[in-house]
Amino acid sequence: MSLAKIIWIDDEMESLQSQKLFLENKGYEVETFSNGFDAIEYVRENIVDVVLLDETMPGISGLETLAKIKEINQQLPIIMITKNETETLMDEAIGSQIADYLLKPVNPNQVLLSLKKIIDNKRLVAEKTTTNYQQQFRDLFMALNNNPNYNEWMEIYKKLVYWELEMEKSDSPEMLDVFITQKQEANTEFFKFISKNYANWVHPKSTDVPIMSHNLFQLKILPHIEKEIPTFVILIDNLRYDQWKAIQPIFAESFRILEEETFYSILPTATQYSRNAIFGGLLPIDIEKKFPIEWKNDDEEGGKNLFEEKFLREQLKRLKKDDLKVSYTKVANHQDGQQLQNKIHNLLNNDLNIIVYNFVDMLSHARTEMEVLKELAGDEKSYRSVTKSWFEHSALHQALKKISDKKIKIIVTTDHGTVRVKTPYKVIGDKQTTTNLRYKHGRNLQYEAKEVLAFKDPRDAGLPVPNVNSSFIFAKEDGFLCYPNNYNYYVNYFKNTFQHGGVSLEEMIVPIIKMISK
Repeated sequence: MSLAKIIWIDDEMESLQSQKLFLENKGYEVETFSNGFDAIEYVRENIVDVVLLDETMPGISGLETLAKIKEINQQLPIIMITKNETETLMDEAIGSQIADYLLKPVNPNQVLLSLKKIIDNKRLVAEKTTTNYQQQFRDLFMALNNNPNYNEWMEIYKKLVYWELEMEKSDSPEMLDVFITQKQEANTEFFKFISKNYANWVHPKSTDVPIMSHNLFQLKILPHIEKEIPTFVILIDNLRYDQWKAIQPIFAESFRILEEETFYSILPTATQYSRNAIFGGLLPIDIEKKFPIEWKNDDEEGGKNLFEEKFLREQLKRLKKDDLKVSYTKVANHQDGQQLQNKIHNLLNNDLNIIVYNFVDMLSHARTEMEVLKELAGDEKSYRSVTKSWFEHSALHQALKKISDKKIKIIVTTDHGTVRVKTPYKVIGDKQTTTNLRYKHGRNLQYEAKEVLAFKDPRDAGLPVPNVNSSFIFAKEDGFLCYPNNYNYYVNYFKNTFQHGGVSLEEMIVPIIKMISK
């Protein structure tokens, strides 16, 4: 069976017979033409995998032949072969989207390498990815069983994301299954780790604790702000580390990425807790004490994230940074995005610009409501793809492109991530119990102790006590918390949707990225 169908167009084809023979011995089927006209007709009538094309031929030139072939089949890879080393020709050929460019005289192995790169690339990359992961699997397994600390957990999660993205290149469903199982095991161990350590992080007895939402600003953002260089802190709501990796190449076109780090979102991994903690520079229990009117618990009426700017300004005052010229912009819909684009140049007059962008949150919530989005973002891979597509065409990207030639710093971060839920857990509560799927608080909650992380006293988790005897519970791994009434309906409705609020690597270990203009 032949590997692929190649056509070779060259007016000196007789002198290339040994090359043709070499490729045929390697299993390729090679058809030759001495002019462009015949080759164009052949491409019109036949299936071809790759074209080898000489640039200088009588009658119709290589570049003209290239243009005609592309009109017939835009996707057909073309390798240009030429004696001509002028840069203008190279530019023109590359501009015409050739797959490769070889200079005469060509060595048979050179041609073979080029063909392999084009035809076998996917298969070879898939095979190599699978082999590499098999070798790494053991290292990851050892790391998981080696009682990792909070820094090692961040490294383990980054490695898992790396392999998850690499697996997209592999077409081995078996290896993907092995990977998914390993990621589940990691989340099982991570849940035990958080259950054991979280209360100590919130009420630290030593300095050996991770950076979390409530000290992110003080430790990771403010030290980078300089008066003469405007800094843009862009908080994209609900952005997981793997989603950051999906949009990273788009940022890298305009900005130089200096640092890719992660930090821990506080619990619940939900906007009103983790985001208020970031801007307040305080744990929710302390925000409630300091701002009793502004802080709203889940069961209270009113918006839960209406005072971020006020919290931020108070934090800056507390840290003696209130001499900074600060702007705060929240983008919650298309119109806000347009306004951001229009005013982005004015923001260059400030020392610090906060932009809160709600898109990913809208996507993940809408995903549970709208069938179209269930179809579009049905798993992690498509969730990343939708994120990438959104960012590429977003007002945020357009606004940043407008100022990419200015001397600026950018910090991209988020408040928490999300996890795709698959395992329902029954919880019984009274009328006051909150409806969140990944965490609940209320009085007299009944649940299976091993299925959740429970804080009988919310203060142990740095959380306000909404009512006397209120406790908080957090779902583990890929669990979601359902009431017994209408149980099957809710289980089917929410299964495989992206939710947040609980304990998982995806929700808790989230990105903070530093960049400068190129």
